[in-house]
Amino acid sequence: MIPVIMAGGSGTRLWPLSRTAFPKQFLSLGFDSTLLQQTVQRLEGLNCTTPIVITGEEHRFLVAEQLRQVKYSSSILLEPVGRNTAPAIALAAFKAMESSEEPPVLLVLAADHVITDREAFQKAVCSLEEEVQQGKFGILGVVPTHPATGYGYIKASPNGLDLSPVEQFIEKPNAALAQEYFNSGSYLWNSGMFMVRADRYLEELKRFAPDMYEVCQRAMETTDKDHDFIRVNEEEFKKCPDNSIDYAVMEPLSAATPDSVVVAPLSAGWSDVGSWSSLWEISEKCESGNAVLHNGNEVAQTILRDTRNSLISTCDRSISTLGIKDLIIVDTKDALLVAHRDSVQDVKEIVSAIKKSGGIQHQHHREVYRPWGHYDSIDNGERYQVKRITVKPGAKLSVQMHHHRAEHWIVVSGTAKVTNGDSTFLVTENESTYIPIGQVHCLENPGKLDLEMIEVQSGSYLGEDDIVRLEDKYGRS
Repeated sequence: MIPVIMAGGSGTRLWPLSRTAFPKQFLSLGFDSTLLQQTVQRLEGLNCTTPIVITGEEHRFLVAEQLRQVKYSSSILLEPVGRNTAPAIALAAFKAMESSEEPPVLLVLAADHVITDREAFQKAVCSLEEEVQQGKFGILGVVPTHPATGYGYIKASPNGLDLSPVEQFIEKPNAALAQEYFNSGSYLWNSGMFMVRADRYLEELKRFAPDMYEVCQRAMETTDKDHDFIRVNEEEFKKCPDNSIDYAVMEPLSAATPDSVVVAPLSAGWSDVGSWSSLWEISEKCESGNAVLHNGNEVAQTILRDTRNSLISTCDRSISTLGIKDLIIVDTKDALLVAHRDSVQDVKEIVSAIKKSGGIQHQHHREVYRPWGHYDSIDNGERYQVKRITVKPGAKLSVQMHHHRAEHWIVVSGTAKVTNGDSTFLVTENESTYIPIGQVHCLENPGKLDLEMIEVQSGSYLGEDDIVRLEDKYGRS
């Protein structure tokens, strides 16, 4: 069985913690590991091969680094553009068929779900295997815990933990219908987790969406291997229609060929963490119903007085509350959200307003991750910017130059190997060097500990697009 992990998406409903460049699948959200890491960790014990992770160009290094942190390897398949789940799974199916003598079974998972009962999840997965090996399509249907209106439903007349043929896929219902479905006991939530043989998926995709099949086939005929990443043909893939696996394959298949799709009921503490209110629901709470997330900084103090049923997420500042209830408070280094728990579904409207105003807080955090480490823009003003830079051991920034800014580097800890024009030399703690405008330069960490630096930029333009890369070990242009 080959896990196929879908790690795309922007996760705007968890703004300001989730950003376009750092969406929710790469966040820990109060857990010991990130959602992506949890997704691969819950596969331990199943008979699986190396996963195929599907993501975009922008997130490729985040995927590679987070998997490295938990000692997992994977094939990282890069989508040139997002075209929804049906084409993404097709790319993975073509890739899986390349290296398998027998048609492999694909276990399609989302990278941004929470499942608290790993044993129950694995039992549900295993219950589908025999039917899927015989050519059927399998889906994990979550046993509802309340009449939710935010999920699609599957009508299947579930009986305990027994498999059931899918009778109907149903769109997100209104409140009255959701209550009716919940009361009947004959409906499950559509989790978006599937199991299917790779050849069967491609066969039915060709049957119901031939244009999509042909585009994905051509896109996979000419792939490029770049370090840990597999790039598909961008020109071809951009021609692909945009559609989900539900609409493109699952719904027409179940309608045309009854009993061809089976569902396994899943009761495993599942959540798609689709909003701040859903995160509050699954988080550990105090006696007053409050959940506090420190996001890696346990030093930041949180003082709650006369506060009930709220979620408080801190970054590096102390937060105190007094006389409130049912609120969501999310503090980051560059943005603060205060919302009622009943209104958090509208967070995406705030993100839209930021986009329209020309802001960047929907795209990046103040702290930005790169394949060589990360930097934090700690201060800026007219014609200057100050960054705190961390370079991982053995990592190297690109050989580059800038047209509009000069840079002054001060080493705080560790040792920097600096190329400044024609000279290459070491800069150690409490030492500094100056890079003039237009000078070709490079920074490298030759040591075994993190290199910590302060960079002071000065000039007429300080944007990240004023970087002319001449050479880069990570393949960036």
